Amino acid sequence: MKKSVLTRYRVMAYTTGVLLVLLCLSMIAKYGLDISGAADVTRVVAIAHGWLYVVYLVVAFDLGSKTKMPVGKQLWVLLAGTIPTAAFFVERKISRELEAKVADPAPAVAKA
Repeated sequence: MKKSVLTRYRVMAYTTGVLLVLLCLSMIAKYGLDISGAADVTRVVAIAHGWLYVVYLVVAFDLGSKTKMPVGKQLWVLLAGTIPTAAFFVERKISRELEAKVADPAPAVAKA
C-alpha cells in the first residue's frame, strides 16, 4: 500500500472532524444561544461538511479496500465522520495499525 492512500485518509478525517465540531458549535450558537448570524455560518459549515463527508467516504472506502480491512472496522471508519470528535480517535487508531504496511521497503539491490 502506498503512503499517499493513508495520507489522503488522514487529511480527510481531520477535515471532516473539524467541520463536524464547527457544525455542532454553530448549531449550539444558532439554536441554543440565538446568536444573530449563526444561521448563515451553520448553513455554510453544513454544506461544506456534507460535501467533504462524501469525499471522506470515498477516501475511507479506498483505504479499507486497499488494506483488506474487515467490514465491521470499515463501517466504523466510515461512520466516524458523523460522530463529533470520533474521526480524530478512529484516524489515530487506524494510522497506528497501518504504519507497518505503509513503511517503505528497503531498496532492492540491483544485480550486475
